[in-house]
Amino acid sequence: MKWRLTTVAAAAGAALALAATGASATAMTAALSAHLSGMGDKGTVNLKVTESTGKLCWTFDIPTLMGTTRATINTGTSSTVLLELGMDYTKSGCEKESAMTLEHLVAKPSAYSVWVDTKAHPGELRGALAAGASM
Repeated sequence: MKWRLTTVAAAAGAALALAATGASATAMTAALSAHLSGMGDKGTVNLKVTESTGKLCWTFDIPTLMGTTRATINTGTSSTVLLELGMDYTKSGCEKESAMTLEHLVAKPSAYSVWVDTKAHPGELRGALAAGASM
């Protein structure tokens, strides 16, 4: 009887552990951010990645008088665009992205940077991505 009770308790514990792991994996949300600077201006961007839905959301805090035209996430510090944050610049928004792209962003955010283009200069504000939200 004692052996059976131990077996049932172990099985229940394993089931709870699996359920908890599955629940957290399906609701995976990561916060990324970048401190942006260049041409005498500064700003920040916060990204929220929800891998289970394939959604990437962003919120920028940058000077409004810059004439911003678009924002992108680039590979490293180069001008190679990984993805655009909207067709045209918007202070905040969300887009659906491929699961592989989001996995790469979350796994190694420091391998990517955010560029904000203006009418006068492509990549006028730039900053490396990092894990966690910017305050």
